[in-house]
Amino acid sequence: MFIVLIDTCVWLKMAEDHRHTPLLQVVRGATALKKMELMLPRIVLDEFRRARPRVTKAAERSSASHFQEVRRAIDKVGGDKRKQTSALKFLADVQHKLPQIGRPVETTLDEIEEMLSKATIIEASDIVMLKAAGRALHRKAPCHQDKNSIADAIILETYLAESAKKVAGTRYAFVTDNYTDFSLPNGNRKLPHPDFASSFSKVRSMYFTNLAECLRKVDPSFVSEVEWFAAHEETRGISDLMREHELLFDQVWYSRHKFHEWEIETGKVKIVTQAQYDALIAKDRRKHSKIIIDSVWELGKAAARKIEAKRGKENLGPWTNFDWGMINGKLSAIRWMLGEEWDMLDT
Repeated sequence: MFIVLIDTCVWLKMAEDHRHTPLLQVVRGATALKKMELMLPRIVLDEFRRARPRVTKAAERSSASHFQEVRRAIDKVGGDKRKQTSALKFLADVQHKLPQIGRPVETTLDEIEEMLSKATIIEASDIVMLKAAGRALHRKAPCHQDKNSIADAIILETYLAESAKKVAGTRYAFVTDNYTDFSLPNGNRKLPHPDFASSFSKVRSMYFTNLAECLRKVDPSFVSEVEWFAAHEETRGISDLMREHELLFDQVWYSRHKFHEWEIETGKVKIVTQAQYDALIAKDRRKHSKIIIDSVWELGKAAARKIEAKRGKENLGPWTNFDWGMINGKLSAIRWMLGEEWDMLDT
């Protein structure tokens, strides 16, 4: 028997993204056949219920925005006025019916809530709450980012408490796609964060960032239903690209700041006042790389301290030349996808 904790974000994705919705039926079948049992912390159910209205409205807005784009395209292309008017009239009629179009999302949300209502709800114990608070206090994953992740810590500690129980023939699995909080930073996101990696293994207590892979582990006979999902990683969204861009930007900027710090300490670059800088540049503009204004350097040091607090020094190097090549290559690739030219690495 597998006891599986599915994070709130995974349940919501099955409703939001039609590509993941079929997995819901596999989960339903696995639980009905007693192949797996859901581990449901109270906080997951509460988070799901709070998020329902947002997911429903987001689905309606998404459909509406698609229609608006089509309307603008028709206006821009022009052509036969009669056909154009007919097309716009049809689109207006469809847009008026958008609440009905959004109904499938509501249906999926209903199915998920029905399934969750049948699971045994686990209330957070005092020990779980205390350990979760400790993670937040000491900035241990999933509370190591610059945001409030106490809910994630409670979910994790509930799982760790339940999976620590010795039940013969029982295996456990934790499934989340919130890799920024739970997974190995700057590495294989399929691996758990080092702050709690010792609590997971390849056999008894497993960590997954892909529900399909978890279901295939529960029962290989499910492979026909889930092999497509396991084989095809989800397409990166703009929010994923921007999040990674911000991290890479900070890492490259911080590396350059530390290099300037080394240049100053070794005397290769001199700190001067604004007046001294203006006088030196007036004589020879080529000297700009050998001097830095004192107020500018103070701002740089303050910015570096903020990045250290936000990212953690362990995520800011130093790394090998190969590692830095990879980081710069990733930054260049993401910027290209966002519309920049290749090799634009300014920070």
